[in-house]
Amino acid sequence: MRRPKRQSIIPLGTLLEMRALALILFSAAAFAAAPCTTATADCTEFVTLGAGPARTMVYRSHPLTVKNEKITRALIVIHGTNRDADNYFRSTLAAAFLAGALDDTELVVPHIASAAGSCKDPLAPNEVSWNCSSWRTGGPSVADDKLTTFDMADDILRQLARRDAFPNLKVIVMAGHSAGGQFVNRYEMSNRVHETLGVPVKYVVANPSSYAWIDNTRPATVSDPCPNYDLWPYGFQNRSGYAGRISDQDLKKQLASRPTTYLLGEIDILPLGGFDSSCSAMRQGPTRLARGQAFGKYVDEQLHASHEIVVVPLCGHNARCMFTADSALPLLFPKQQ
Repeated sequence: MRRPKRQSIIPLGTLLEMRALALILFSAAAFAAAPCTTATADCTEFVTLGAGPARTMVYRSHPLTVKNEKITRALIVIHGTNRDADNYFRSTLAAAFLAGALDDTELVVPHIASAAGSCKDPLAPNEVSWNCSSWRTGGPSVADDKLTTFDMADDILRQLARRDAFPNLKVIVMAGHSAGGQFVNRYEMSNRVHETLGVPVKYVVANPSSYAWIDNTRPATVSDPCPNYDLWPYGFQNRSGYAGRISDQDLKKQLASRPTTYLLGEIDILPLGGFDSSCSAMRQGPTRLARGQAFGKYVDEQLHASHEIVVVPLCGHNARCMFTADSALPLLFPKQQ
């Protein structure tokens, strides 16, 4: 006659402790994976630039240095002239919600802060203060003329491309609106990390007031002699700093080869929102819409690029309208292959 096997009995107290521990671990994992969706300090993080201690603050939807296997794409959005990264983070969150992409997309909005000139941003210890105006075209920090906003963008891209944090990342999109669009236009053609990251990068240039034109021709004329119309950042001449480290020919090659979309508001035709009315900008066209259409068309014709021009119906100079439009969502949140 076989005796029944003895069963181990776990004391009730121990069982309850184990269940409580499992619940805590599960809750912690769920919390860590949940996107951060408020434009508050809870959703910010500092990115160290170079070897440090210089750093810049970003809003982000997930921690940048914590391993997250759910993230398959990243979207970096560069703010406008008011440096209102908090508002741009809200607009980026709204776009991600509409695209159903909050859980699998890392959203990053850098605050390109400046306490110089007419800019009065408060700064944290070691936070870089950038030039109040030239930050949008790769300008230097106030304290170190060898550290530029384009170097900052390099470091953010490298951080996102790290496989120990985002092992399943498939694509990065960098987008900018208004002054942020000026930033992305110049950065797209001049950066030297695009081919080295191991992750494809796409660029979305939205409603900038001007572009870095590829030669000395322009689609419009003005009554002013405008002798400086072809100087950087309106043209390629007299470049310095980050953009000055590369030849004109390589700038054109990189501009043409990198996937870029010009996202333009159908009714961005009024001189509002920091519109650049200088003669150098007016030679590129009378409105932001006209300038974007002319530049995109010229680059495609002259450099045999395959850039795309997308005009957003009924949108003017408004980042929220542009980035949450149905035609913009597939550009900002491309489908995974």
